[in-house]
Amino acid sequence: MNSEVIKKDMNITSGQYIASAVKIDQYPEGELHEIAFMGRSNVGKSSLINSLSRRNGLARTSGSPGKTQTLNFYKLMAKLSDTDKRDFFLVDLPGYGYARTGKSNRQQWAKFIEEYLLKSPRLQLVCQLIDIRHDPMQSDISAYKWLIENDVPVQVIATKADKLNRMAVKKNVEAIRKGLGMKGDHIIAYSSEKGLGRPELLDVIGQILLK
Repeated sequence: MNSEVIKKDMNITSGQYIASAVKIDQYPEGELHEIAFMGRSNVGKSSLINSLSRRNGLARTSGSPGKTQTLNFYKLMAKLSDTDKRDFFLVDLPGYGYARTGKSNRQQWAKFIEEYLLKSPRLQLVCQLIDIRHDPMQSDISAYKWLIENDVPVQVIATKADKLNRMAVKKNVEAIRKGLGMKGDHIIAYSSEKGLGRPELLDVIGQILLK
């Protein structure tokens, strides 16, 4: 199946919450590919997950940053073509850079998140979300460099693109690229409100599911 077919037909047809985990023996069973989403706690991660799946409320949004304190697994079905449908796990990681908890708990979170990113055999891609309105913060830069240094595949997504005009989107995407020290990898500008970038992200996911 070629990428043109995926771009035309790829979509998410169902999504449901499966489990929350803080250690390996709590991960859901099975051999489904996993695609994880991470970012600062106020980057709009839950809104993007709901937009991607077109399931309002699948991931809980909150005005209080740092509420997600576990790895949350969602089972989504992707329609790649009229005859090809495949399930995968979308994994929502706790936000970094801010947490409604003490230092010791933040260190504990970092440990189980790192364990997941390094040891889950099903993990195919990490989507790192960064607010397009601002230059990458030190926590964004540190997280990106850690992923690269540990050979974890990463797709950078610039969220809240509807807050800027087209020229500002282009300018700020380049600022993110420069801030992270990225080479030639593509950054997806995404708007959960308007669906901008959704087809591009679906195509990336579709290519992974074909592996």
